[in-house]
Amino acid sequence: MIAFTVPGAPQGKGRPKVVKIAGFTRMATPAKTVAYEGLVAHAAQAAMSGAPLFDAAVACNVFIDAPVPASWSQKKQRQAMAGEVLPTTKPDADNVVKAVFDGLNGVLWRDDVLVVDLRVRKRYAATPCVRVEVWAVDEPAQMEVAA
Repeated sequence: MIAFTVPGAPQGKGRPKVVKIAGFTRMATPAKTVAYEGLVAHAAQAAMSGAPLFDAAVACNVFIDAPVPASWSQKKQRQAMAGEVLPTTKPDADNVVKAVFDGLNGVLWRDDVLVVDLRVRKRYAATPCVRVEVWAVDEPAQMEVAA
């Protein structure tokens, strides 16, 4: 199993924008998305420690730890940290997974088409990040990373 943490606030995959360059129209991925995918790739590459890419079916756990808004009252912040208030705001969990998976293509696995089992959880945390676990489906399933 490979496990790693992407530091910082989770970011969703941005929608491509139509841009004109020298009279030609093309689709461009937002710079913020490209930078986040690079951060994901860097974290995964460090965790791989030279191991070969996954090239068969894999399972993944993706734990999205969102920042608690500083503007909230102390009481509401405590409730968020206790799991009594859940992060039903942007970024969408599926868009975070898209950004993470695209960042892992060619770094951790050949392509994200190899993912056959996926568990995603989004909660508030004191230290915002995205924690990822990936293992071949023939390994025993992991339930959760210790916080």
